[in-house]
Amino acid sequence: MTRTIEHGTGGQENAVAGTHEDGPRLSGSALTLSYDRRVVAEGLDVAIPDRSFTVIIGPNACGKSTLLRALARTLRPAAGTVLLDGRDITSLPARKVARTLGLLPQTSVAPDGITVADLVGRGRYPHQRLLRQWSAGDERVVRESMEATGVADLAGRLVDELSGGQRQRVWIAMALAQETPLLLLDEPTTYLDIAHQIEVLDLCARLHEERGRTLVAVLHDLNHAARYATHLIAMRDGRVVAAGAPGEVMTAGLVEEVFRLPCRVIDDPETGTPLVVPAARRRSESAPR
Repeated sequence: MTRTIEHGTGGQENAVAGTHEDGPRLSGSALTLSYDRRVVAEGLDVAIPDRSFTVIIGPNACGKSTLLRALARTLRPAAGTVLLDGRDITSLPARKVARTLGLLPQTSVAPDGITVADLVGRGRYPHQRLLRQWSAGDERVVRESMEATGVADLAGRLVDELSGGQRQRVWIAMALAQETPLLLLDEPTTYLDIAHQIEVLDLCARLHEERGRTLVAVLHDLNHAARYATHLIAMRDGRVVAAGAPGEVMTAGLVEEVFRLPCRVIDDPETGTPLVVPAARRRSESAPR
């Protein structure tokens, strides 16, 4: 059952992010994570609630993306264990991991001259075998993935001709074609304007709500995180400070503790979710008006 971790200087040094009543499919225990020879987290415990839309927030260099890479098996922990379906993820065959967990990295580069349909089709590679090549079933999955992400009409277009928002939807379509129950996204709205950010996050919400996918995303925008997440994990200095439902985690005290940002937290007039309003800088009385 998901629980909120008490935050504050007297709280746990490494709080466990919430768990599902049947146990999380993806979790990390006592993780020590390093990046560029620098330790960014030690003794980190985290669990991703099954069928949640989990968003990881925190200041720059707190270990968010490094944690995501460890959960996706693209970075091996210096210590500790990542469990996928109760087994050490490093002990599992690569093909099994690829059929269970998909990763959309922060920056993805498509091969020159590749079409949208061909790129989305690459999501089917984990399902290919030496004696089982491309099938009508693969074709159907690719078509449905493009339809679900709104890029079916772009199937014949070259990926490098698309806008940033279109390209991001194509990458999500490829991840969707992989047909994994878990999908990890590292800052999926990076480099996008606000309209395309909402477009991509709305798509992620639909994948979670309508298809039952477990999503884990790293986001910088606190209000996007509070609006779209069903479960929040707040990090600072390589540790989990708080975890739980957005309405319980996203408080003014938490924001100030994690981001050193004085603020008010009010209800979003559109959704009722927490809305972070940074405190205004107080102008000097002698400043020109």
